[in-house]
Amino acid sequence: MSHSTTPLIRPLRASDEAAWRALWTDYLTFYKTSVPEAVYTSTFTRLLGDDERDFQSLVAEQDGVVVGLVHYLFHRHCWRIENVCYLQDLYADPSVRGTGIGRKLIEAVYAAADTAGAPAVYWMTQDDNQTGRQLYDRVGQLTNFIKYQRPA
Repeated sequence: MSHSTTPLIRPLRASDEAAWRALWTDYLTFYKTSVPEAVYTSTFTRLLGDDERDFQSLVAEQDGVVVGLVHYLFHRHCWRIENVCYLQDLYADPSVRGTGIGRKLIEAVYAAADTAGAPAVYWMTQDDNQTGRQLYDRVGQLTNFIKYQRPA
């Protein structure tokens, strides 16, 4: 797929639901997981809502097609007075990888964090996500934290 225009990074719209769903499904598949229909519906509704406790979403649009997405959340932190920003999901369609879409989406989250007065943005990825980590090593700083979670 050739791309003739510079990508537009913009907020998610209700009219983006089908494109968002396709991209988020591919993202979840990449991480070898899936969610029930109720989670798709709830997540999309929350992303469009105005509750500051909910995730927000930006998409990358190129030549009129939504080709990438990012979900992020501002939350309180015990070590800071200001909120911090957690970037949970980042995905670019394979046809646009290597064109700067992922970087532009991360930089847009950085700008949203700056506007919101959130001095920190953080995210996680799998250790073996080599493609993603090549980008993350350029736009972020690797920490030595290890994630634990409650057993299923």
